[in-house]
Formats: sequence, C-alpha cells, structure tokens
Amino acid sequence: MTYKQYEVILVNLNPTVGTEIQKTRPCLIISPNEMNYDNLIVAPMTSTHKDYPTRVQIDTKSFVVLDQIRTISVKRVIKRVDIIISRKDVKVIKSIIKKMLVD
Repeated sequence: MTYKQYEVILVNLNPTVGTEIQKTRPCLIISPNEMNYDNLIVAPMTSTHKDYPTRVQIDTKSFVVLDQIRTISVKRVIKRVDIIISRKDVKVIKSIIKKMLVD
C-alpha cells in the first residue's frame, strides 16, 4: 500500500514512553511521498485543545500535534481516514515545521 504526504491515517501509537502521545489515533503523514514505503514520518492528531504554537487546528475539533512528530513503521497503520487537510492548513503546518527544525 502506498501513502501520500498530508494524508490522514489511523495509527496504533502504543507502546509509548513518558509523555509521548499514545493510543490509536489519526495521524497526518508529513514525510514526502518518495519516503513512504516501510516507514512514515507522522504528526499525531488530537481533539484536546492546548494553546501551543506547535498545534494546528484543522477543524472545530481536530488539532495536528507538531510537537509530537515521530517515525513509525507502516505496520502500525490501521486504515486511511477521510479527513482532508486544506492547502491553507498545509501551508501553516509547513511553516511551523520549518520554524521548529530549520530556523
């Protein structure tokens, strides 16, 4: 199965350690398509609002948690989720990732 950047998938994130985000939850794929074979770089999603600059609200009840980016095996993927990320939200996500990891 192939996965695409900015696609939302349901992922089993357990087991976790410490304060890592846990449970089975939607995750946004942030790795480029060329990398999405055995492993994926994802940002988990949550419905819990926290006023952090690394959280992006994508609808009234969903937030992408960019402060919890991680690499996962595709074996953790349960299924695709029908959540569409707008171009505007992708632009915000990319800007925050750049500030976090490049600037």
